[in-house]
Amino acid sequence: MSDLLDDPDMTPDEVAEPLRRAIGERYLTYALSTIMHRALPDARDGLKPVHRRILYAMRELRLGSTGGFRKSAKISGDVMGNYHPHGDAAIYDAMARLAQDFAVRYPLVDGQGNFGNIDGDNPAASRYTEARMTAVAEAMLEGLAENAVDFRDNYDGTLTEPVVLPAAFPNLLANGSSGIAVGMATNIPPHNIAELIDACLHLIKTPDARDDTLLNYVPGPDFPTGGVIVEPAENIAQAYRTGRGSFRLRCRWETEDLGRGQWQIVVTEIPYQVQKSRLIEKLAEVIQTKKVPVLADIRDESADDVRIILEPRSKNVDPEMLMGMLYRNSDLEVRFSLNMNVLIDGLTPKVCSMKEVLRAFLDFRREVLERRSRHRMEKIDHRLEVLEGLIVAFLNLDRVIDIIRYDDEPKPALMREDWGREFVRARDEADYVPPAPGDHEGLSDVQAEAILNMRLRALRRLEEMALLAERDALMEERAGLEDLLEDVGLQWAAIADQLREVKATFGKGYTLDGRNVGARRTTFAEAGEIEEVPLEAMIDREPITVVCSQMGWIRAMSGHVDLARELKFKDGDGPRFMFHAETTDRLLVFGSNGRFYTLSAAALPGGRGMGEPLRLMVDLPNEAEIVDLFIHVPGRKLLVASSAGDGFIVPEDEVLAQTRAGKQVLNVRGEAQARLCRPATGDHVAVVGENRKVLIFPLEDLPEMGRGKGVRLQKYKDGGLSDAITFTLEEGLSWHDPAGRTRTETALAEWVGKRASAGRMAPRGFPRDNRFT
Repeated sequence: MSDLLDDPDMTPDEVAEPLRRAIGERYLTYALSTIMHRALPDARDGLKPVHRRILYAMRELRLGSTGGFRKSAKISGDVMGNYHPHGDAAIYDAMARLAQDFAVRYPLVDGQGNFGNIDGDNPAASRYTEARMTAVAEAMLEGLAENAVDFRDNYDGTLTEPVVLPAAFPNLLANGSSGIAVGMATNIPPHNIAELIDACLHLIKTPDARDDTLLNYVPGPDFPTGGVIVEPAENIAQAYRTGRGSFRLRCRWETEDLGRGQWQIVVTEIPYQVQKSRLIEKLAEVIQTKKVPVLADIRDESADDVRIILEPRSKNVDPEMLMGMLYRNSDLEVRFSLNMNVLIDGLTPKVCSMKEVLRAFLDFRREVLERRSRHRMEKIDHRLEVLEGLIVAFLNLDRVIDIIRYDDEPKPALMREDWGREFVRARDEADYVPPAPGDHEGLSDVQAEAILNMRLRALRRLEEMALLAERDALMEERAGLEDLLEDVGLQWAAIADQLREVKATFGKGYTLDGRNVGARRTTFAEAGEIEEVPLEAMIDREPITVVCSQMGWIRAMSGHVDLARELKFKDGDGPRFMFHAETTDRLLVFGSNGRFYTLSAAALPGGRGMGEPLRLMVDLPNEAEIVDLFIHVPGRKLLVASSAGDGFIVPEDEVLAQTRAGKQVLNVRGEAQARLCRPATGDHVAVVGENRKVLIFPLEDLPEMGRGKGVRLQKYKDGGLSDAITFTLEEGLSWHDPAGRTRTETALAEWVGKRASAGRMAPRGFPRDNRFT
């Protein structure tokens, strides 16, 4: 470090410091700027600087809720030029969000034009839209002209802006907030104003109230898009107590009767911050991928309201069960995270409980009340001083007119004039203290200026009784303000009255553009258990015929057709698997890579065409072949073996796969491939190799495994396994001879041996293809 400071090449203005410290200090400055001026809201008014500046700029443009609209480009331009030196696109996006009734619980901006929609479409350009404030925004600004809050210089020092808005209601919780800062984030859901004010009134009455008691007034969030919260009450209480947690939010739906036993589900409210267009795409994908096979179709019939139609595949499907599956596979149920990280007093970021946030708001409202009261007292004192001078002018009107008419400098003359006992009459004679010797009863600068600025036509209204009545009323108001500033109890009573007025204005009866905004929209319900429902309980049982070609094209024909019937296939293709099944069945596909894949019979393509490639329905590699395709039978056991002659017994229930990728069961390496999969019945296993040698050994010699390479079934010098089958030794071993007749051999003693031995040549008449079936 000393070497750097002694560097002769350094100029006097350059300072050398370690890179770590230099980067650390600069990054800390950036982090604090991001936290305080961009990402985290203020606990007092619940706004970030950009939102606060938008509302203040609209106030300066006089865009009240009952006035006219102005172009959004004008508003965002003023905000950018005067207060917020950032991109106008970011400012306009922030303003547009304040106007979206599906994004903000109580919109602060009244927009005219296209301000986006719940589908996720962006607002129109700022030159095409207009805006003004809502009544809620005006309540946020109420008292700004009465010294309710501090002001600071804007970014270039040419104007001033409020540090915080007076905020007549707890906007932080009413409208919520979200943001990502450096090393921290915030995510606060919106709530109902009436419930928040009830909680504030309870805190005023009982400052030491417990966090859980506040839940009697604020049971949970109230999202602008409605929905149903299914989070347990104890989790909600924990979230509000600690400031961190989450809420499970579901859509609102109902069953619509179509007659003749037919019905459909109508979704009328979707979860908060879920784009309807993306939700529709996700549901369409669920139908396409057969994740919810009982869902047949989806339609969006929404206009100004949300109306999403879900059609079941069968009228026998339970609606609750269908929705339960959709909750797990789509955004019809989401989890909203709560992270109540806010700026306390605009400076310190802190994760607060709901009680701490409401406490910060109430303390701020008390500060606003005191500042507004003092400001009002200053106005009253100034008016009383003016009234005192006007009363003197009324009592001495001729003398005042004479001074103004003939004196070259009437103002100093009015101030020098000794008005004597007439001036005393303008004051309270009971409190009058005579002036000291040498002093005189004259007018002040303010009083003289008020008299000189008075119009002649006002003289006829300058009546002593009216002036005295106004003075007495102001004196009484001033006495009340003095009592208010000295008594904390009176202050909290005044704050409670103000909150009740806000509740009466923005409570259950509050409407905006003809829509009731004040009533609670989000309700609560028990989540219930979503049970694993077997596929057959969701699908009508109907007979089908499964057909799979040699090239792997699969289809399902309605009904049980004749298995000997000739069917059409693509050129160069032909039949391979064909069997009767039902729509409730699950099919197992065994690949030469040793993996089992599971298909739903109800999800198979119809039989009018050539079907679809099986490889598109499961992730079967191109280099792998289909070894077997059959109906799953619960509780059954299978014999699986590779071309190398290794195999084992596996329970069929353990080979079911839950994903398209399937489930690896038989491990194969090198050139070895999975060769066969047969039901394991009887007490013995018969194995035949490509060398036509047959070996029979007890079934109990094979281990039962869930996955692995298995054990050696038969020993080969060259070639590999050709076929294997299980059977009952007493009943004999059967196969089809070359003439197609079934032959059963019971004298099998010479082929019975130990597992993994070579075996003996096949009996006379054994098929040339070395297959038992």
